[in-house]
Formats: sequence, structure tokens, C-alpha cells
Amino acid sequence: MKIRFEWCSRIQFRQFIKLSGWVAPALWSLQLSQANAQEHTLPAVTVTAQPVASQTLPSIVEAKRRIDTVPGGANIVDAEQYKTGRVSTLNDALQFSPGVFIASRFGAEEARLSIRGSGLQRTFHMRGIQLLQDGVPLNLADGSADFQAVEPLSARYVEVYRGANALQFGATTLGGAVNFVSPSGMSAPAAAARVEAGSFGYKRAQVAAAGKTASADWFIAGSQFHQNGFRNHSRQDTQRISGNLGLALTDAVETRFFINAVKTDSELPGALTKAEMHADSRKADPATINGDQHRDFDLLRLSNKTTFRISPEQQIEAGAFYSHKSLFHPIFQVLKQNSDDYGISVRYISDQQLFGKKNQLIVGTSLAGGKLRDDRFANVGGQAGARTAQAEQRSANYTIFAENQHYFLPATALILGAQVVEAQRRLDDRFLSNGDNSVDKTYRRVSPKIGMRHELAAGMQVYGNISGSYEPPSFGELAGGPNVTPVDAQRARTLELGTRGLSSQPWGTMQWDVALYRAQVRKELLALNDPAGNPLGTINADQTVHQGIEAGLETNIGKTWTMRASYLFNDFRFDGDRTYGNKRLAGAPRQLATAEVLYKMDNGLYMGPNVRIASATYVDHANTLQAAGYGAIGFKLGQRMSKNVSWFVDARNLTDKVYAATTKVVADAKGLDGRQFYPGDGRSLYAGIELKY
Repeated sequence: MKIRFEWCSRIQFRQFIKLSGWVAPALWSLQLSQANAQEHTLPAVTVTAQPVASQTLPSIVEAKRRIDTVPGGANIVDAEQYKTGRVSTLNDALQFSPGVFIASRFGAEEARLSIRGSGLQRTFHMRGIQLLQDGVPLNLADGSADFQAVEPLSARYVEVYRGANALQFGATTLGGAVNFVSPSGMSAPAAAARVEAGSFGYKRAQVAAAGKTASADWFIAGSQFHQNGFRNHSRQDTQRISGNLGLALTDAVETRFFINAVKTDSELPGALTKAEMHADSRKADPATINGDQHRDFDLLRLSNKTTFRISPEQQIEAGAFYSHKSLFHPIFQVLKQNSDDYGISVRYISDQQLFGKKNQLIVGTSLAGGKLRDDRFANVGGQAGARTAQAEQRSANYTIFAENQHYFLPATALILGAQVVEAQRRLDDRFLSNGDNSVDKTYRRVSPKIGMRHELAAGMQVYGNISGSYEPPSFGELAGGPNVTPVDAQRARTLELGTRGLSSQPWGTMQWDVALYRAQVRKELLALNDPAGNPLGTINADQTVHQGIEAGLETNIGKTWTMRASYLFNDFRFDGDRTYGNKRLAGAPRQLATAEVLYKMDNGLYMGPNVRIASATYVDHANTLQAAGYGAIGFKLGQRMSKNVSWFVDARNLTDKVYAATTKVVADAKGLDGRQFYPGDGRSLYAGIELKY
């Protein structure tokens, strides 16, 4: 089957209503005294309204309201929740988000991030998910992304849209989109500082400041991160500056400028054999030390978002961005890359009624492009030797998208949507000593979506949808090896059913988010062998199936107990492949569960255990080698002493469990132990304090 805001002035109406609760009686008294000709004068009342919300950076309350209208898997991660412990990696921020599989490769910011089996081939530089900062893309134009570009401490909240539920941003990849939303000067404290320290030489500090006037607001934060690392040769140093400046040009127009600057240097310890990992999980692959393998880059990103209120029910959002990255990356060879990426986007959002019934419409377009100059050299002790390759890579993406929700019944909406995309990938080989490896390909596709959403009661809903996804290859697939592999784009058709809601009970509240999905994937980008066992590099698999369960639960029992849990069931497999039959795809555990229980006292003190449990993970698509399942137990203690002061102690892997946090992905390991395993951190302890003014 192929299916192929409310205008408001800076004096908000609701604020006026509240003010009228005491202004109106005062005026009535004045009129009464005048009618009685009494010698009585009331003092003058002056009302000064200040901006209480940003149009370009919605509050978390507004974001949650919007998420509730998404006809599929989507959720909000409140930064105040993950700030109750160490905040170092995206794993710290997203571990309780339903449907998200994320694992740090070696305790650093570099991680594996996958939703619904997206980018399983990638153990680095994520693809298959659109990373956004305040609604503006963070990915390079070819679809790859750098985790070090994100500072979780500088987010007010995170939006996660799974699969084609990210259509409102124009994203229809298998994984969807993750949007990190910054605080504004209207919502952030005037000054804040946070310091974290702990095991393996871990040190992290951030200072932030914010302010506002009648027509402007601003936020700026700077952070420093250092760790020696659990493993040898895994030191990391990162400095970041992030900020935004918002200007209310008129009552109906607001523009906001953003800046992000990153300087990061990371040693790479590589992978170990299973035997090496259990003998000494702190060691590094000797080859990474001999080659002094690193991933160092500088990044500068500038962007703008402007909103235009046309009427109470209509709004236009326009965005633009530019980023420059300079990379020095000694691995088995030395990569020197300089890239420039840029783009513009426009969205029209309408809540106008249609045929006298409630209706929500989003229509948009985006254009993004990038140029990357790629030089490769022999690795001589971590320095560049003789040149081995030179190329210029150009990417361009043109997207038009629309999604409409029409409430044909008061509590039931029909959803229709589609994305049209044209993507260009061009590589000009400037080396040519081993033949011309140039490539020039254009990818086009229409990805439709149809679904329904029904509100069972206030705060409770069920939904279902069928959607298409489409993912042109990044240059990591086209030119990641010694020769180019001009592969086709990956596409899928996904069926999704789910429910989410918030229920109040006599004992407290319960919030849930559960989705079941099945994606029939065509031409998935995987590194495979032919039937004779010969490696083919990254090619398009014929047919694969991705299906599973995404579940999240949060329960509050009175004011004392809080429980959070997430569960992920992954069933990813080939579908009648001529080499692999129906074997499982490597790269993700079949089951993954995370849970935390906290006991809270009236004085703000909280404490409780947490656990992360994962089943075995196949290393190879031939299913001959596995990383064993594991369970890692932790404990958290902290206190919100006041709204201005908080502290925490975060203990992790208390049993000092030796396990593989993630693995490489290969076609066929032939059952032989090899350097495919990335050990998780051992027993560790972290502490921190945060001050706000």
C-alpha cells in the first residue's frame, strides 16, 4: 500500500483579564464616589505589562500542549529532570525518552543514537535523525551530525519526534527529529553557575546570564568540560559558548539571533576484543595509541528565527543558519576537513477552522546546502604523511512539506501530510591517482502520511498512522571507504499505533507514552557480504523489517515517591535476504530498560536507585558474535535547598560490572573474537552544585 499562534500584543489578553480582577473594582469605586459627589480621591493605578513569553522560544507549557497534538510518537524531556544528576552526554539527557537508544562509545560525548533502528550502520557521527537547535538544523547538509555540537546544560527542554512524526519540521527519516530548545531571557534566571566533578578526572562547569527589557531579551552561557576518561587514551576537552538575543520588533513580530561556538579535542581509545575487555577494560587498542587517534574540531554556528503573527490563528516562522567546521581527525588515516553549511526555512502555521470545525495546518519549505573540502593523508604517529586522497563534497536538499489535522468530530482528527524532497550529492575527486572516484547523484521522493488521533478524555489519547520515510545517503556511505559506492536512498513504510496521557488517581498521578510500530524498509544502508562471504562495503540491502515497542512511564505517589521508567523492544531483521535470510540486524540490543525511583522529602532532599538493563547485542549481521547483556545499577542523592541552590551526588555502576556499552557493526565476524567491543565505564562517583539568582 502506498500512501505514497494566536495573535497577541505584548500585553497579553490573559494577563489583562487577571489585572482586571482588581482594576475593575477600583474603577467602579471611583465612579460611585463621583456619583455621590464625595470629597474622595483614589490613588492613581499604573499598570506596566512586560513580555511574559517568547514567540520564538515557546515555554515548556506551550511545548507540551503542542506535543499533545502530534498524531504519533513524540514527547518532551524537561531539562530540570536530568539536571538532578550528572549531565555530561546525550545519554544523560535522553535515557528516559521512549523509543531512544543511546549509548556512549567510551564514556565521552561521542555516542550511538538510534530511533526505530535508524543509522544502525553508524557507530559514530549519527545519521537517520534530524538534530535541531531551536528548530534550526544542526546536521551537516549530507545528513550526518556531531554530538559535541550539543550542550544539554544549555537546553530548557528537549523535544523528541519519532519517525515521520517529525514531519512538521520537514523531516521524514526513519528516526525522526530531536530538537534542543534554549531558554530565553524571559524565562532564565539572571545568573546561574553549575559545577560537576567526579571519577576519571571528570570536571564540568557552566556559567550563564540572562536579562530582558520591554522589547528585548538575551541569554548567554559558557561551559568547560574535561575528563581523562575511564579508558586509556580517552581524554576529552571541550569548550562551548551558546546564546541568543530576542527582539520584539512589533507586537506581532519577534526575531531571535543564536550563536553556538564549540572547540573540542577528543582522544579515541578504539575497541577491544571480548577477552581484552574482561581482562582489562581500561586499556586502549594499541593501534589507536600508535596512531595517536583523535577527533578534534572547531565549530561556529549562527542562526536566526523570526515569527510573524498574522492573526490570532495564523503565524509564519522563518529561519536561517550558517555553520563552519574545521576538523582534524587522525584515525587509520588522517582526515583534514573544512565544511560550510547553510540553509533557510519557512513554515506557515494555522489554527483557523475549516468547514466550521477545528483544524490545524502546517505548510513549509526548506533549502539547505553545504560544501566540504576533504583531504586525507597517511597517519604517521598522529600527523599527516603523504596525501592519499583529496575531494570536494557538495550537498543540497530541497524540501516541501505539509501536515493537516482536521477534527471531523470534536475529539477525533484525521491527519493527512506529505514531504517532497530532492537531494543532491556530488563528489569531485581531486586526487585521481587511483582512478576517478567522482560521483554525482540526485535523489527524489514523495513521502506521504495518513493517520487519526482520538482524545479519549482530557489529557488521554490514542492514535494511529501510516507514513513513508526517505533518507538519501551521507558521504559516509558514498565515500567512507577506499572507493566510492554510489548507493541508492533508503526508504520505508511505517505503521504506528499508540497512546499517551496523564491520569490523576487518589494516590497521585501517572503519565504514559506507548507506541507499537512496524517499518518495512527498502534499500537499507548496511555493510554486507555477498553469498560467498566477500565484503561488499556499504550497499543497499534488499528488504528489512524494523518493528518494536516504545514505552515510557512516570508515576508520582503523593509528594514523596517518583518513579520513571522506559522500555524499548527492538526487532530488526532481514526479510528473506539471499545471504542473511531472516537473521537479526546487528547494532542494537533486542530489549533495553531504564528505571529510577526517588524518595523526596519536604526539605527538598531526594534519593533513590536507578538501573539500566540491556539484552545481548549482535556484533555482526551473520549473527555469529554477541555482546552479552548487562545490568548497571546506580544511586542518586541530592537536594533542592531552595529555588536558588541545589546539589547532587550521582553514583554509577555500583557493582563495577564489566560490559560492552555498544559495539562495532560488521557483516560477518565468523564467530571469532575481534576488536569490536566498546567497554562501558566502571564504578564511578560524581557530585555537583548549581546556583541560580
